[in-house]
Amino acid sequence: MTLTTRRATLEDLARVEGKAELIAGSIVPLMPTGHWPNRIAARIFRSLDDYAEATGRGTAYTDNIGYAVGPLASGRESFSPDASYYVGPLPLNPMRFLPGPPTLAVEVRSENDYDESAEAALAAKRVDYFEAGTLVVWDVDPVARCVRVYRRDDPTLPTVWRAGQEAEAGPAVPGWKLSVDSLFR
Repeated sequence: MTLTTRRATLEDLARVEGKAELIAGSIVPLMPTGHWPNRIAARIFRSLDDYAEATGRGTAYTDNIGYAVGPLASGRESFSPDASYYVGPLPLNPMRFLPGPPTLAVEVRSENDYDESAEAALAAKRVDYFEAGTLVVWDVDPVARCVRVYRRDDPTLPTVWRAGQEAEAGPAVPGWKLSVDSLFR
């Protein structure tokens, strides 16, 4: 007897409770985050949202928004970053996932994001973001109190912003800056 498993779809993902992503036909649950990483993501969202409102360009999103992409070479078909900024078409049905990748994706590290396997997973996810068309990925590190900014045009060499500096996300969010000190207060 042969047992076959049906590939999960974006429709299946839309019915999942909690945060998850669709990768290689499987729904992959994402761990909830702790107090500090969530507060950092909230501060980034607030600043991005203020920028979007002031410029009339793009939309900022909080944790758990779904971006439908791919399938990519890794098999990934969705993203759900901790915070993000999107310049693109909105879905015809406003209850659905956004079509395409975030313009800026923000990943805030949680307490379990610091070992060798977590580093490899974060690097692989950045590859997926850039393959999908994301312009900039922020790797926000509460332990090191820094923001590593990866860009699609040079995806392996980040700009690192630390205390006393303002991190930016060009060319994804032109002219927007955020004080690193304000993130980690």
